[in-house]
Amino acid sequence: MSTVSVQSAVRTYDQGPIPVRALDGVDFTLESGEFAALMGPSGSGKTTLLNLIGGLDTATEGRVFVDGTDVGALDRTGRSDLRRDRIGFIFQSYNLVPVLTARENTEFVMMLQGVPAAERARRATEMLAAVGLAGMEDRRPSELSGGQQQRVAVARAIATKPAIVLADEPTANLDSETKADLIAMMRRLNEEEGVTFLFSTHDPEVIAAARRVITLRDGRIANDERRGTD
Repeated sequence: MSTVSVQSAVRTYDQGPIPVRALDGVDFTLESGEFAALMGPSGSGKTTLLNLIGGLDTATEGRVFVDGTDVGALDRTGRSDLRRDRIGFIFQSYNLVPVLTARENTEFVMMLQGVPAAERARRATEMLAAVGLAGMEDRRPSELSGGQQQRVAVARAIATKPAIVLADEPTANLDSETKADLIAMMRRLNEEEGVTFLFSTHDPEVIAAARRVITLRDGRIANDERRGTD
């Protein structure tokens, strides 16, 4: 269970003579157990916001808290520990280790967590099967399609049993059946184990499944809609 608080977050990038404000004073709280989507056009700040919450980047102004911890005040090691122990990431670019198999990629963060080998293997096998990759555990990324690599990335993020999952376009490159299975699996983790989910997405099916939809436009929150549970 985990809570995120973003307070007046600004992220400016120096690109040419005029700085670019990727985020421009974002305020919101993500309560423990929420299943929320970030939507908005490309360049609206969705990925930047996920990176600030996950400690992959730091705010130019404002603060970001995860369970009361000021993420921006942590050093690089502290932010790395936070990601390892509390946060599961699903990247649009997969971020798989090329020399490792699907099973080894799925086990990698668990190994850093100190999860025993037998438990790592059990969870990896279970998660890879859940995302439709049973029988492909020993293939390396170069032997998998883009959609299959995305599924490995999802399995790796969820296998660690994180308190929060941050997902950047998690259903990109997935076929309709696998996409539906993935959304159902994440909803189940949310409902049964209280895992907090925050997605950036353009996918209407992910948006439809979300119980809260936060719309970003030009680095600001343009709308924040909460929905009832089904």
